[in-house]
Amino acid sequence: MLENLGLLGLFIGSFLASTVLPFPSEALLVGNVALGNNIWICVLLAGLGNSLGGMTSFGLGWLGKMEWIEKLFKVNKEKIERMQKTVNRYKAIAGFFAWLPIVGDVIAITLGLMKISPLKSCLYMTIGRFTRFAVVGILLQFFDGRFVF
Repeated sequence: MLENLGLLGLFIGSFLASTVLPFPSEALLVGNVALGNNIWICVLLAGLGNSLGGMTSFGLGWLGKMEWIEKLFKVNKEKIERMQKTVNRYKAIAGFFAWLPIVGDVIAITLGLMKISPLKSCLYMTIGRFTRFAVVGILLQFFDGRFVF
């Protein structure tokens, strides 16, 4: 479905991928480039969508409703409590790694739940997410828009 929406689908899919639907948004980025879209516009839209999704996770954490967090993100209280040790140590800088599979949502939610600076948290989350998509963009340019698997 999202593949038929082109760049809008990339933005929406990247947003959803960093919130409630765990799937690799890099696949949408690669697909859009394969369709002939500009690599760097795709990187920009994927980064924006993914960053806004991460900020949404942060915001839901900030609200502190564990029943919402458990229902929407399938993250239980024990995972949050384990992540609190890491976030307590690194504070907002932990947000740089919120793009990582499996633990990324937990990082973003925990940053919000612990009321770590929204500006700093969102800044580090955005830098981390854009770095990830920029690396994919550079690889796509290096391989001329084609990955050989």
